[in-house]
Amino acid sequence: MSTSETTQPATLDATTLRELINSGRAPRLLDVRTPAEFETVHIPGAYNVPLDLLKEHREELRNHLDEDVVLICRSGARATQAEQALAGVGLPNLKVLNGGMLAWQAANAPVKQGASRWDLERQVRLVAGSIVLASVLGSVFVPGLKWVAGFIGAGLTFAAVTNTCAMGMMLSKLPYNRGASCDLDTIVGQLREGNGGRA
Repeated sequence: MSTSETTQPATLDATTLRELINSGRAPRLLDVRTPAEFETVHIPGAYNVPLDLLKEHREELRNHLDEDVVLICRSGARATQAEQALAGVGLPNLKVLNGGMLAWQAANAPVKQGASRWDLERQVRLVAGSIVLASVLGSVFVPGLKWVAGFIGAGLTFAAVTNTCAMGMMLSKLPYNRGASCDLDTIVGQLREGNGGRA
């Protein structure tokens, strides 16, 4: 049976995941946020496999993920996309952390923190808001600029309806959001090492 776009992924709540980790039965934790978001805060033992890299190399990654896998992002949206991509190549035992890092932190579960950076959703709000504001203000002098604001509004509406974000995917490719360990070979090496490669 193939996974359809309307099928909801299996989820795991923060309390259950914490119990599994504490009991020594931790699943493989894949954090699909950008390296910058991951470096800011992540669950100890998680591997950073950014969503765009995961989608592009899901076949290769599938060969290194045969045990239970829990997918993590900020709120659950990107993890759901990652689940669909990995399920599409036949990977069983996938779960999404319900509520993502927001739920994990709200449960006061342990985290590893680094330097504070803006998460991707906050960056999208800044860029989209700045473009809309500049377009509206500029339309006083160049009336056609109001359509730029309309285009951004349409894009945000489409992003909400489809649960995707083209602007977010573009921003994730900026150097600010990339990290040194953001290549396939490094990630595969960490997955092969098992516990030794965990952050």
